[in-house]
Parts: sequence; C-alpha cells; structure tokens
Amino acid sequence: MNVIEAIHCRHSYRGKYKNIPVPKDDLIKIMQAGLDAPSGCNKQTTSLIAVDDPHILAKLRRVIDPPIGDTAPAAICVLTQRINAYRDKCFAVQDYSAAIQNMLLAIVELGYQSCWYEGHITDDDKICDKIAQVLNVPDNYELVCYLPVGIAECEAAQPKKKPFGERAWFNSFPQE
Repeated sequence: MNVIEAIHCRHSYRGKYKNIPVPKDDLIKIMQAGLDAPSGCNKQTTSLIAVDDPHILAKLRRVIDPPIGDTAPAAICVLTQRINAYRDKCFAVQDYSAAIQNMLLAIVELGYQSCWYEGHITDDDKICDKIAQVLNVPDNYELVCYLPVGIAECEAAQPKKKPFGERAWFNSFPQE
C-alpha cells in the first residue's frame, strides 16, 4: 500500500477488535511514524506511550466511561507539552495532530484499525487526567488523545464524503 492508498483507506473504526496482540515492532513503527511528523519550530512537543500490557489496558478501561476501544489489544496515548515557539506562539495542537495523522496512516498500512479519540477524553469529565494518572504521566505533560490499535473484527463502511468540487477549488473560492 502506498501513502495515497492509505489516505483513501483510512477511516475511524469504532467496532470490536480481534483478540490478537499487536507486536511491539509494529507499535514501534506506528509511534516512529508519529514522531517523524513535522513539529512547529522543531519544538517536538509530542510524546507517546504505547500500552500493550493487558493489566494496564484493563486499568485504562476502568477509567474510560463511556467505553471506547474496549476490545483493542493495544493503545497509544498521545501527550503534549505546551511550549512556546516562534513569536511566542505554541504549535502543540498542530504538532500532535500531525503526529496522530501519521500514526493513523501507519496503522492502516500495517493492517490495523483505530479511531482518533480526543474530545471524548479531554471533555469536562477529564478522562485524560485519569488515564495520565494510571500511566504515571508527569504534570508538565498533557494527555490529549487515545488511539486504540488492533485488527478489526469486521469491515466498517467508509463514511460518505462530499464531492471534491464542493470542498476544493482552484485559484479562488467559487462565486455564486
């Protein structure tokens, strides 16, 4: 699969996962893809924790309510540090977003599925803080995303996308 195919094939998977472990080598490849993403002013604000230990996954599942990715044999937690860069601007959101997209593409390339869970864990109930506590994340890091990783139990339908011409144009915004 080339990168264009991976982009077209990638979609959020919210179904059940097969009970097949994700090899550490594959988790390393996925995380390396995330760490290879561009970073504003090279501040490298994104860090990652892969979880494949069933006991730790069970602890995470106990704090994630409502449940997400509860049958995935692995997960990757995305951390950020809010570090100012150029003209006192912080690019942490852009940095971790690029890292997550790279990892989602690597996940598809390697034959796995995932879903980008951010709002669900960073909402008012602060599940992210509970996950961070389980994983011993220091206070100067913020846990911002949870990516379950595994082999999909079933094929999920691709979401319907608007036609190209409704969202992409050449040389200017179309005039009515």
